Amino acid sequence: MSRAAVFVFDFVPSPSLSTDGMIPLSSFRFARRSSHVLLRLRYYSLSSPGNAIDLVSSGGLAMVNCWDFLKWLGTDASTSVITLLDDPADLVRLSAVSWSLRRFVIENKFCKSLCSRFCPDTLNFPLVAEVSNTSKIAEVGSSSALEWESLEREHSAYALLCHLIVSPEGKRDCIHRAVCASSTDNYPDESIENTLEPSDLIDRRPSYWSSGGQYDPGVLESLTYRLTANLCVVREIKIRPFKAFFQRGHPIYSAKFVRFRMDHSRLRQGTDDYEEPQLTSDDYYKWTYVSPEFPMEQENVLQSFKLPHPVICVGGMLQIELMGRVQKQAVDGLYYICVCHVQAMGSPLSPFFKVEIHDASGSLILKYFRQSKCGTVPVGTAEAKITETSPGIREANERL
Repeated sequence: MSRAAVFVFDFVPSPSLSTDGMIPLSSFRFARRSSHVLLRLRYYSLSSPGNAIDLVSSGGLAMVNCWDFLKWLGTDASTSVITLLDDPADLVRLSAVSWSLRRFVIENKFCKSLCSRFCPDTLNFPLVAEVSNTSKIAEVGSSSALEWESLEREHSAYALLCHLIVSPEGKRDCIHRAVCASSTDNYPDESIENTLEPSDLIDRRPSYWSSGGQYDPGVLESLTYRLTANLCVVREIKIRPFKAFFQRGHPIYSAKFVRFRMDHSRLRQGTDDYEEPQLTSDDYYKWTYVSPEFPMEQENVLQSFKLPHPVICVGGMLQIELMGRVQKQAVDGLYYICVCHVQAMGSPLSPFFKVEIHDASGSLILKYFRQSKCGTVPVGTAEAKITETSPGIREANERL
């Protein structure tokens, strides 16, 4: 094989049979679970760009002149080609082309690798468990005699998880309620609950949160929120600073920089403090993700702060740190930070996934509800309030 070559790897619609009832060599159809998938690996030699060879995988079907491109390319080259795929749906389609390709994709854990490329936080799950309708938990990745079945379950779990992470479907504001603010100037008129309202005017009155006043502009403030589910993918945070239109000059009380922290409360679920915490100390929270600092503009607009990569928030706690004050209040000469509205854009991973945190070790177990339908989630959690899932996610789960 010449080194001067280009491979084009794609999926095309299944062909119809030719007039003699035979499937053309250049296009091959493999039926599995009533879905027809065609894989085409096209080889172009740069020395003869007009001539192309279509390489197809025949799998378990006996067909004359059909090549298994895994054997033709070899393991290393096949791995290099498959790792170029950047859509989990393509990996699912690829694993449906033939049994040889399915085994190759699953044994090499391409779905898990792709998932970690998009979201490195998935590497924090040392164990994935599938929960069936009979409440039987099957551990994924175990060294039992059913290792292949375990690998298949892991493949399905990470394929769906990766789809939920990268898909724009279902993207929404994931903030469920406000928890606490590091300080408040005039409670309850200027409380953190006001930041959940999209408008800066409610009943003709200004709606915003205000920090306490400080002589030192470097004093940090924080806003803490609980998300709609204990397991959410967060992609960006949106914040709108407050413009005091009732003060002379209409000053905007923004911060210089913002930073975001995510994870879970150390308080035991089910306690009063867990349900209605008013605690700001880090002793009560475990922050495993801390974002870079983002500059904030002194403008009264909804500013978007996109995270470097999608972040899986385990435990459903989000804290916004507001650093540096830029605006003094004329009447008292103190620095304030004021915020109108906050959004955490992303998507909940329920009802398909749930995380279990071991209090003693702090280790995480990702539970995968393969047969879950919308609303089939553990009762008594914020996740139970989520009853809508996009059709694309439902269809992906059914395919898997």
